[in-house]
Amino acid sequence: MTTSSISALDPDRTAILVMDLQNGILDSFPESATLLMSVGRAISDMRSIGATIVYVRVAFTPQDHLAIPAANKTFSAVAEAGVMLDGDPTTSIHSTLSPQEGDIIVRKRRFGAFSTTDLDEQLRVLGVDTLVITGISTGGVVLNTVLDAADRDYRVLILSDGVADPDPEVHKVLIEKVLPHRAHLIDSSELSALLSQPV
Repeated sequence: MTTSSISALDPDRTAILVMDLQNGILDSFPESATLLMSVGRAISDMRSIGATIVYVRVAFTPQDHLAIPAANKTFSAVAEAGVMLDGDPTTSIHSTLSPQEGDIIVRKRRFGAFSTTDLDEQLRVLGVDTLVITGISTGGVVLNTVLDAADRDYRVLILSDGVADPDPEVHKVLIEKVLPHRAHLIDSSELSALLSQPV
């Protein structure tokens, strides 16, 4: 995919989603510095043109933990361990990507950015129809959000150097075989080029 095949990004209709880039998740990812640099650059570029900046973080209240059924294979284990509680430093967005006034911040309780939040409603009110996706992990929040966003008819771009997964093989298969059927893949340099094109 080349930037010439993607129409210019209208800042009034574009949002970057910064997903699960929080302390408790990044701590277990060995290449976080490179990832944070790419995402930080993308946020800065998007902010400079007036695009919407969205931070998505996963965190639970004690009541959220109690409401997770045993049938949920992933999140029942989270509830049983009592981890990722809202207010704990593990659920804070990494300091290098700190939100600014006016940014959107949503707290989710499952993999995707939409299913347990009002994010879709907030974006629709703003007139956003294009999403730039970043985050950890490719096989978790990224995969779920891209599939859901595509079903909701957003135009989706994935920042290839702004997503990562603890399992390199999972990341490779998703990026090369699965996600290109739902989204355009670009890197942070290509994003900068797209943002410089006239709308």
